[in-house]
Amino acid sequence: MDLDKNENFDGSKESFEITEKIIGCAYTVSNTLGCGFLEKVYENALAYELLQKGMKVEQQRPIKIYYKDVLVGEYVADLLVEDAVLVELKAIQGLEDVHYAQCLNYLRATSLGVCLLLNFGKPELQVRRISTRKEWAKK
Repeated sequence: MDLDKNENFDGSKESFEITEKIIGCAYTVSNTLGCGFLEKVYENALAYELLQKGMKVEQQRPIKIYYKDVLVGEYVADLLVEDAVLVELKAIQGLEDVHYAQCLNYLRATSLGVCLLLNFGKPELQVRRISTRKEWAKK
């Protein structure tokens, strides 16, 4: 699949349900591990939980960045779930604007519609659903 030209996410009920399953699995990981581990630990645990639910998961998904049809860089998203939802994980004291901007840039680069920003760095999991689509921005 060419992620840079992905059209899989359409804001449908199915896509919303994917994000809900991811969030449920993230709470399972958070409640089991608590806070204090490195980001990679949470990434591996969340990937495991999602696979146990029968979901397609790709860890460390490269995202190519183009400028006027010229490849100018590459980033790596923590997870791509069901070829439709990006997941960016953090294990920090608190989310900042730069983390939201990172997710928005990933969405622009991939043409996907939603990115989940999950922070395991606090006693209670922080979840932010970030979208470039108006119908998702308020959910």
